[in-house]
Amino acid sequence: MINYTEKWCNTTLPVMESFYTLQGEGYHTGKAAYFIRLAGCNVGCVWCDVKESWDAAKHSSVAIHTIVQQASAFPSKIAVVTGGEPLMHNCTFLTQALKNANFLTHIETSGTYSISGTWDWICISPKKFKAPLSSMLPLANELKVIVFNKTDIEWAEKYAAQVTKNCHLFLQPEWDKAS
Repeated sequence: MINYTEKWCNTTLPVMESFYTLQGEGYHTGKAAYFIRLAGCNVGCVWCDVKESWDAAKHSSVAIHTIVQQASAFPSKIAVVTGGEPLMHNCTFLTQALKNANFLTHIETSGTYSISGTWDWICISPKKFKAPLSSMLPLANELKVIVFNKTDIEWAEKYAAQVTKNCHLFLQPEWDKAS
């Protein structure tokens, strides 16, 4: 039950889409989760598979209490906040509301903005188009680098050397590149 006196109750975020599915990448592959794709991105990866998420103004702002109600309709208690670039927005109230509803909070970010919110799992996926903040790298539970060409392996090694020893490392192939 949502307490409508909470300060986050009517705070809104631009949501491109939200859906219940299995995590398809990284450390939590195969786990059921509710995905919340926030709109807005200034990184601009040429191979991005959700370019329609880039312009936040093209998507509806949704009240945090509505986001949590929708997520609560499903059995998994993992909420994955992704984008675009979700940290373009202050995620503090969103994570507070999700945690109040007993969700584990996961984020997938390029690391180009400072952290906001309380996260149980932080996946940083650095992009050559806009490098991550050095302050974000020690926070990563998971580092996932998209491999588009051979030089991306060097890019991955550069950032793998900057995360903690407990960070899980993944290479993610960019499947649309023609051979």
